[in-house]
Amino acid sequence: MQARFQLIRHFTVTSLMAFACAASAMVYFQMRESARSESTRLEAFGSFERLQADLVSHAATALQRDALITRQDSHVELAQALSVGLWDEALSPFLAAAKKIDFSACRGQRQPAGAPDNAPMTSPTCLGQPMARVQALPAHATLDARLQHALRGNLITGVRIHDLQGNTLYSSDRRHVGDNITGVAGWAQAALGLPSSALLPPAAPGGVQGADPRNLMTSHVPVSDPVTHQTAAVLELQFDVTAQLHRVQQTSADIRNTAAIHLARLEQQSLAHRRHAQRAESVQLMTLAGLLALLFAVLHAIVRRAQGVIEKQARESDANKQRLAQSEKMTSLGNMVASVAHQLNTPLAFSKSNVSMAMEALKDMAPGIRSAAQVLDRMAGSADATATHRSLDLDTDTVRSQLTRCPDELGMTQDMLSDVLTGLNQMNEMVDNLRSFTRLDRSRTAEVDLNTTLSSVIYLARAVISTRVQVVQKFSALPRLECQVSQLNQVFLNLIMNAAQAIDGAGVVTVSTTVHGACVRITVEDNGSGIPDDVLPRIFEPYFTTKPMGSGTGLGLAIARDIVAEHGGTLTVTSQVGVGTTFQIELPMPTGAST
Repeated sequence: MQARFQLIRHFTVTSLMAFACAASAMVYFQMRESARSESTRLEAFGSFERLQADLVSHAATALQRDALITRQDSHVELAQALSVGLWDEALSPFLAAAKKIDFSACRGQRQPAGAPDNAPMTSPTCLGQPMARVQALPAHATLDARLQHALRGNLITGVRIHDLQGNTLYSSDRRHVGDNITGVAGWAQAALGLPSSALLPPAAPGGVQGADPRNLMTSHVPVSDPVTHQTAAVLELQFDVTAQLHRVQQTSADIRNTAAIHLARLEQQSLAHRRHAQRAESVQLMTLAGLLALLFAVLHAIVRRAQGVIEKQARESDANKQRLAQSEKMTSLGNMVASVAHQLNTPLAFSKSNVSMAMEALKDMAPGIRSAAQVLDRMAGSADATATHRSLDLDTDTVRSQLTRCPDELGMTQDMLSDVLTGLNQMNEMVDNLRSFTRLDRSRTAEVDLNTTLSSVIYLARAVISTRVQVVQKFSALPRLECQVSQLNQVFLNLIMNAAQAIDGAGVVTVSTTVHGACVRITVEDNGSGIPDDVLPRIFEPYFTTKPMGSGTGLGLAIARDIVAEHGGTLTVTSQVGVGTTFQIELPMPTGAST
């Protein structure tokens, strides 16, 4: 039998699977979003860190540049003041005297390999003699005295004077007298009348000999003739800015430290916000899980209620089906009542008549038998039979006549009782088939031989259908099946009755059984008018019938299909108009069953 749909079980399994999938998806997306947020946070923090480092670097560079620009402006002003202040008294005479000395023999000498950018382009060896003549000039001594005086108490660490050919005519550091600096950009720019300053990096330990390890700023300032306003020489001043750069670097380091502290605080705040967000996400997930659990509980309660309603409706539907099936069976039985009554009335009538006639015959034989019995009794007790005969005063002819009829009457009575016995056997067969059809004396489910069951149904059907319709049995050996016999009998009778009713006039209804694979197949075939194609799909619909009003309920085939389905089988139909209709039932055999 078909099992009922377990709504609660299916709902529970489906809901738990859906909730598990939803929870997995939420956890997955939550972890993915958390990872993405963490990646975004780290990326943003890294970008901010790089931006802050760039800002600090730019700030330090700008601070250093501003400090150098300020120092450069003051250096240029100081150089211009020196050149103006010393022009008439010392500088102009010195340049005029130096101009007369020839330096052309040392031109074209290149800068030695590995020399710094501010190294001379010409070897002092070549310029030794001309420079000795320059230093021997009286104006040189005067200029040197004035410059040494001006350098006292100042940050100027060195002074040099170059002519327009790049030759170093004067240097506070005697080692650089005679250097040629035509390759120095600051000198070239100053020679064109534009002041220029540059920061010289400190020399590394073990570097070029003569390089200064301090941070020096070199300013090249054009020295102009006050009369002609033309550049007469280039004044080079070197300033020690090591302390100032150290302060700038210290300030830059302080800025970097402050930025690092703020960055660390920002990182801590970001981590705190992240932990807070994770706690909020956990709370949200727990809340959502609680809501899902509450929703599941509510839905489970609703489904339990719905399951109860469905089961109640199923019970009512089963009861209705049973009532409808019983009603259909009673309808079928009602149709058979008249024929069965006629079948029973015939043997009952002649059995009653024969019994009456037998009783009359026995009544007629009673006087003769009693008289003969009296004679025999008296003859046995008297020795004189003649005297006894005379004393009885009996009518001998009458007694003889009565006794002569007794054998004939006994034979007639025996024949009548034999007919009565035949009628009783017919009625017994009818009752046995009716009892087999209804199975009132059997349990609800029984193991039966379907061939025997079908024989009983066909016997009863013959009592109802037209005598012009012949019912043919073609049975094969079948295994015994466990089924509800009464319900299957109703199905078989309904199909046979429908097949007979589909025949207009004479015809044949063939009922056959066979084993087909793992199923038992019962076929009911007729050669009637067939079912039209537009009607065939609807024949199993409840209350659908093509019979005239009042001659059919339209439930027979619907109930038959439900009964077969409850037994795990199928009921199919094929029909062709004008040829006939075939109904085929297939019921599963039990495992290991054999014919």
